[in-house]
Amino acid sequence: MADWIPDVLGDEFEQLTLTLEPDDEGDVVATVVRALPSERGWWERWRGRTRMLEDVDVLYLHGWSDYFFQKRLARFWTGRGARFFALDLRKYGRSLRDGQTPGFVTDLATYDEDIAAALDAMGRGAEGTGSGRRLILLGHSTGGLTLSLWASRHPGTASAVILNSPWLEFQVASARPLIAPVAELQARWAPREVAPQVDLGFYTRAQQEVADPDDPVEVNLAWRPAQTMAVHAGWFHAILTGHAAVAAGLSIAAPVCVLLSARSATPTRWSDDLTRADSVLVVDDIARAALRLGPSVTVERIDGALHDVFLSRHDAREDAYARLDRWVRGWSARG
Repeated sequence: MADWIPDVLGDEFEQLTLTLEPDDEGDVVATVVRALPSERGWWERWRGRTRMLEDVDVLYLHGWSDYFFQKRLARFWTGRGARFFALDLRKYGRSLRDGQTPGFVTDLATYDEDIAAALDAMGRGAEGTGSGRRLILLGHSTGGLTLSLWASRHPGTASAVILNSPWLEFQVASARPLIAPVAELQARWAPREVAPQVDLGFYTRAQQEVADPDDPVEVNLAWRPAQTMAVHAGWFHAILTGHAAVAAGLSIAAPVCVLLSARSATPTRWSDDLTRADSVLVVDDIARAALRLGPSVTVERIDGALHDVFLSRHDAREDAYARLDRWVRGWSARG
């Protein structure tokens, strides 16, 4: 295995390249980024004080047309004693190689290999169970869908699942059963056929409008373009198949926390309203779908939040972190 090297985020962040099985486009890799908690000071050690999440590993998975870049999110966890790991999946961000179709897979279960490699690099073994440390899965948007399906297929591995605006249902839920057969045919005969671009860049603009100079983030537009990456038929069918699995009901035994905006806004034209709502998903449908993930699901609705609740305007962002902290404290106290 390659060595951990300094990451593009600088500071305490390191990255490790994970070699995966080649596919029809050639060599394939994933990349795991880590941030570790600082050592306890002598005073804390002398007093025998421990941090709340010292026995916890967190694995973060990004969404579509995305990669990991949120330093503050990592530090939320390391500041409480957890080890934080983020995975740039194959053909995304740090893992994208020349000649590859960005983000392209035809089955979300393909990412089982990426996740297994990351868990092994975390010292947990490829199945994720070779450690006495608790595991929290943390996913955003498509990453939330991917991790939900993975957790359901791997019972007993995760101790908790936290989802930031997970893409659990198609934007027009009633149309999904009608669209799915057509998508399956397209995926079978022309998996790399590109759908028309419908993203006008308003979601990116909304994030820029609410950016906080006191809590800055830097984004590589080559890895997270202002307009979403091209959508291919094979990938779209994989997403609809995942949505159907959620609709049929998953079996995540671990407690689940879902963070969502309080409302959605349709991004057909620019307005300030897009800076206070989720312009990507229909959040009411996501909230309903979340209840099919497992027997213990908490849904937190955050007024004024964007699709990525942790990139919202100041008040909504602080509310999101406060709710996350409250839920994690309750979960940790239950053991």
